[in-house]
Amino acid sequence: MNIVVGLGNPGTEYESTRHNAGFMVVERLAQACGIVLGKKTRLVRWGEGDVAGIPVTIAEPRTFMNNSGLAVKELLKAAEADPEKLIVVYDDLDLEPGQIRVRENGGSGGHKGIISIVNQIGSDVFVRVRVGIGRPPGRQDPARYVLSPFSKREREDMDVTIERAADAVAYLLSEGVTKAMNEFNRRTDQD
Repeated sequence: MNIVVGLGNPGTEYESTRHNAGFMVVERLAQACGIVLGKKTRLVRWGEGDVAGIPVTIAEPRTFMNNSGLAVKELLKAAEADPEKLIVVYDDLDLEPGQIRVRENGGSGGHKGIISIVNQIGSDVFVRVRVGIGRPPGRQDPARYVLSPFSKREREDMDVTIERAADAVAYLLSEGVTKAMNEFNRRTDQD
């Protein structure tokens, strides 16, 4: 069973913020595939189904971003799955808005959610789908920036990116990480 986890913060006050791009992507993917994220524990909510004919669990931690690893560890244990079956979708300050990057494994890039996951599962060997949100303007604090909502215009542009990122996850599941990297890591007219 493949496990796709979108990162974000729980609660209505965070649902439209940049830091919740991962939640937005997995919710779009789940909706497109008819998967209801209706199962819950204290740490995670999830649903199961097929994406591109591949059995998958789609999940969102119910923890705050910095404790995402607790939820991911619980999911992997319950599914008796190795980290290699894990795909994590999250926001990235170092990518321009609209850019998507699929990565097979690697470091955290300073992302606290990824740091938490690596620390909890003891491995950095999992696929990442990074969704660009860009750097804050001027001298704005990055922590404050990621917790701020998208403007109306940014949200319209981000909707296209969210759809594309959901497509990237589906393609990744059906075609593999190398083909997904070749298809989605290249610049497009939208980048």
